[in-house]
Amino acid sequence: MQHFITLFFVSFSFFLCSQSGIITGRVFNETNNEPIPFANVVVSELGIGAVSDIDGNYKIEGIDPGVYTIRSSCVGFEELIFAEVTVTISRTLRLDFPLSEKSTVSNEVVVQATPFRRNDESPVSLRTLNATEIERYPGANRDVSRVVQALPGVAQVPAFRNDIIIRGGSPGENKFYLDDIEVPNINHFATQGSSGGPVGLLNVNFIREVDFYAGAFPANRANGLSSVLSFKQKRGNDEALITSFTVGSSDFGLTFDGPIGKKANFIFSVRTSYLQLLFKALRLPFLPQYTDSQYKIDIDLNQKNRLTFIGLGAIDNFRLNESVNDGVTDEETLKRNTYLLNNLAINEQWNYTVGAKWTHFSKNSYQTVVVSRNMLKNTAVRYLNNIQTPENQLLDYASFEAENKFRFEHDWKKNGWKINAGFGYEYARYNNNTFNIVSIGNQLLQIDYQSDLRLSKGSMFGQVSKSFFNDRFNTSFGLRTDVSDYSSEMTNPLNQLAPILSLSYRLTEKWAISGNLGRYHQLPAYTILGFRDNDGNLVNRNNNLRYISVNHAVLGIEYISKWNGRFSVEGFYKVYDRYPFSLRDSISLANIGGDFGVVGNEAVSSTSKGRSVGGEFLYQQKLIKGFYGLLAYTFVRSEFQNKVGEYVPSAWDSRHILSMSVGKSFKKGWDIGVRWRYSGGAPYTPYDIQTSSLQQVWDVNGRGVFDYNQLNGRRLGSFHQLDIRVDKKFFFPRWSLNFYLDIQNVYNYQAELTPILTVVRDENGQPVVDPNNPNAYLTEQLTNYTGTVLPTIGIIIEFTAKKKSKEG
Repeated sequence: MQHFITLFFVSFSFFLCSQSGIITGRVFNETNNEPIPFANVVVSELGIGAVSDIDGNYKIEGIDPGVYTIRSSCVGFEELIFAEVTVTISRTLRLDFPLSEKSTVSNEVVVQATPFRRNDESPVSLRTLNATEIERYPGANRDVSRVVQALPGVAQVPAFRNDIIIRGGSPGENKFYLDDIEVPNINHFATQGSSGGPVGLLNVNFIREVDFYAGAFPANRANGLSSVLSFKQKRGNDEALITSFTVGSSDFGLTFDGPIGKKANFIFSVRTSYLQLLFKALRLPFLPQYTDSQYKIDIDLNQKNRLTFIGLGAIDNFRLNESVNDGVTDEETLKRNTYLLNNLAINEQWNYTVGAKWTHFSKNSYQTVVVSRNMLKNTAVRYLNNIQTPENQLLDYASFEAENKFRFEHDWKKNGWKINAGFGYEYARYNNNTFNIVSIGNQLLQIDYQSDLRLSKGSMFGQVSKSFFNDRFNTSFGLRTDVSDYSSEMTNPLNQLAPILSLSYRLTEKWAISGNLGRYHQLPAYTILGFRDNDGNLVNRNNNLRYISVNHAVLGIEYISKWNGRFSVEGFYKVYDRYPFSLRDSISLANIGGDFGVVGNEAVSSTSKGRSVGGEFLYQQKLIKGFYGLLAYTFVRSEFQNKVGEYVPSAWDSRHILSMSVGKSFKKGWDIGVRWRYSGGAPYTPYDIQTSSLQQVWDVNGRGVFDYNQLNGRRLGSFHQLDIRVDKKFFFPRWSLNFYLDIQNVYNYQAELTPILTVVRDENGQPVVDPNNPNAYLTEQLTNYTGTVLPTIGIIIEFTAKKKSKEG
């Protein structure tokens, strides 16, 4: 393989062409979309640039392929910088500059432009990643969810999962927006009632940048508890059709983008996995398969009106590899495979989101109207000992969630004042058909119900921001409320009133201190809202289910260096109230959500309380002289009440989280990156072995029953991993090639997971009865580790069609 790779690179080097890249775009006023003529646009590293024409358009030619910092400035406007922009010769790069008018005119230079975005509404807990950073990140394989795990406050997950766990909160506390359109989940094989999954759903070819809020959410996005991820997608190419072919770690795909007439452009992709083939070759007991599609269409109706359409959809199938034990002789492997085959459900899932956004620009403001629809269909079946007959069925689950959404926003800006105000309405339908046999203690319970819930939801929000003292002191106050007709308590807007206050003071050009106080609310999952008993009663409405609430307090200090580096330190404190508490298991649902299946399909009460406290350090180095890097450390202590009201560590109480990455971009398209991450061991709950071993209990569950009297009473060992990525790019006049090698877990660290409790089986695979208790099986615990060296060879090929002439 080493000789092949060397020969591959050397052979292609002979065909490299000495062509140059082009950057084009438009400079305009971000508030009213008016063109800004005579603005300077400069490539910092090369010292070359252009001046925008009367329509705000510019064009820079003669750029060698590579990664650059591009800046735009004009008298009366704030300078804007885009760092780490990748230029190729196979396509013209379009880079638009929406400039903001200066609120004051002064000879004193208080704030200099930096590649790090500042936001009055969210002066703390906001990080931005661009497309170049996402694509090259070691160990992520171009998966946005895994790249986010490198940021401060985000837990490192050793298992094959993309759960986003922020500052001690559960994976179900996150909200996602794609071009301002809300998307329920961004992963394949989504955990219903939560937000995780093993594989990312978003195609990174679409992503221009990602804004990640770990706190200080703006009022128009303040409907989550732990984080908001706002994805901004690229526009399609305006000049010619471009086709990209990608082979990655688990799938291959095609992406097309190009013009539609003179005023519109599009991007469209389709991907399908070969993961099931890989898992079968590795003799794993489960075979996941997925397909997804994504599109975006931009239409510039005129200078004052713009339309955007997006779509995102996936089909996921999860089946068992029933022949996995054929020919296996290792006893430990046989035990694990048999345990999983008897435990896992056969799952099928599909989902989609479609939406449209209309933006209208006025003199000092713009209005946004968003309409969208999203739907999730989720089915699962499970049988006793995996014998698929009606009498052996333990689970037959089918549900769907459908939401129709409308949102209006008005943004106004003048004389240093910024106002955002709006409202939203949602109509949702949730349907559930559940047959499930479960155990409560040593007793069996049959759940058999149908639910059809129709729900209306509304929101109102507003935020006012103002800068003082030559932009040294920035203030922002927001207010939001959410309502639902689920119950009388949820209909009262005062019960969900959410005030938000952000303050920031810039001590010098480089130093700033900022803080935020905010209260946020989130509606419990539909699986909770729509749960019924066998008589058809909405159990949780009768239990006075409420919106979950959390209070955030964040204080931070930031230093921006002259070499494009950012240092920041933040402390945070979160207090949860009205969290759903399981009446069956007597635990807070804040402790679950990081596994497959369904969260919340049970009776709960809104009585759980929790808290999370910690601090973060971040050093982020943008590209300078070919080097870039990121160092993030988090200390977090997360606790929720147990069934007797005592605060105990939550399942996300990792304490120490560290992520370090460094990279170097070389000439001729080479890039090398290294990432090392560490996480303290997470708590877990030991098994109730006596109850688990009972024959009727084990036959129903197929796994150990946890002893919630010892909730999170034990802790796993720490986790750490080293990832390396090498990229080599080749550029040709009408096509380009990116060849990368990504190696995860280079030194093959074996991370400890929760032990497996299983039953002892005889030579025929049947459970062995305990000789001391004829009603129970003999049990044993298996150590449970995950980790293997995982190399991936990826190829990205991009073709550009011949540009049409002006006459043709």
